[in-house]
Amino acid sequence: MSAASSQLWLPDSDLAAEEAAFAQRIRAFAHEKLAPHARAIDEQRLFRREMVTDLGKAGILGGPLPASIGGGNWTPMQLAIAHEELGAVCGNARGFCAVQTGLVTQCLHRFGNPQQQQRWLPGLMSGATIGCFALTEPEAGSDAASLRLRAERRGDRFVLHGQKHWITNGGVADVAIVYATIDPALLKQGITAFLVETNRPGLRREPMPGIELGHRGSDHAALTFDGVEVESSAILGEIGSGFTVAMGGLHAGRLSVAAGAVGIHRAALAATVEFTTQRQQFGKPLASFQMVQERLADMLTSLVQNRGLVHRCARRRQAGTETTADLAMAKLAATEAAAVACDQALQLHGARGYSSAHVPERLLRDIQALRIYEGSSLIQKTMLARALTGSAK
Repeated sequence: MSAASSQLWLPDSDLAAEEAAFAQRIRAFAHEKLAPHARAIDEQRLFRREMVTDLGKAGILGGPLPASIGGGNWTPMQLAIAHEELGAVCGNARGFCAVQTGLVTQCLHRFGNPQQQQRWLPGLMSGATIGCFALTEPEAGSDAASLRLRAERRGDRFVLHGQKHWITNGGVADVAIVYATIDPALLKQGITAFLVETNRPGLRREPMPGIELGHRGSDHAALTFDGVEVESSAILGEIGSGFTVAMGGLHAGRLSVAAGAVGIHRAALAATVEFTTQRQQFGKPLASFQMVQERLADMLTSLVQNRGLVHRCARRRQAGTETTADLAMAKLAATEAAAVACDQALQLHGARGYSSAHVPERLLRDIQALRIYEGSSLIQKTMLARALTGSAK
């Protein structure tokens, strides 16, 4: 593939010089440290602890955090760039970063007290410590305000009873941000966030049953809390502020999801261009057929459109003008467009696309999760419609 054609799906020319250099650095890391393992961890359903160490050493886990506490002081645009590059190579690594950094570390930085930050942030940023975000329950997904895990006060302690499921990193985490209600009648006003060490008596962790459709190199667990005791000092934020903490974490993580979808989209296009220009049928390359060219053109145009929407969201966040609608549009559009691109990539690979020996099969499976978690596409549409009609309340 020529340098000119590759620039159509690696448009570093769209970035400022320092942003392009940053993208190239993360891209080099991803290809050196993640690419050699991406297929194997998917096929073997293997969580690589070494991946976490590598991400920490590269400064990626602490990237968005302030330099004053050891972070990389990344701008939102740098976050989007980094997570696009990770998503283009290994969805499991990008997903881990979204949880570790977006949902856990940034929540701790924003809502934690100095003691909590001092205890947990250094390890989370270095990769020595793994965190998880224990919000989703069997009966509480998109309706986070209806969660049932109870936190019963007993003197200066709380006792946790209930279940969480589909918790990414849940089986390997050292610390969990656990969302519980002190009184279900209070709905979201009763939700409280707790920092819980995962070695506490009464906490049982089990892999989710079955085999995941995608992100098979990630750790997904069900957590059962059977009388787990935590001190009042473990409260993250204040009693009753857990819903605000959770929404803040999801807000931070959604930009990662949108950018990761752009990366998957880009990988699907790159693989398809390479395959169709090399694969011969009827005496000429597949890429010379008009129907194939039409699909390649659509994939490219959609990629550039949706990367622009994600970058717009990142720049507005940096300027302090981002709205919930900006983020909802970016996540909705980028994930749905990537799903279409992955489907087209598989079709254009023919029977080869049906095998894990070629990347489109994994990309098509991985993109499905991005359409669901941290607010499904339908939830994003609901948020946008409510914002548009003034019915958000």
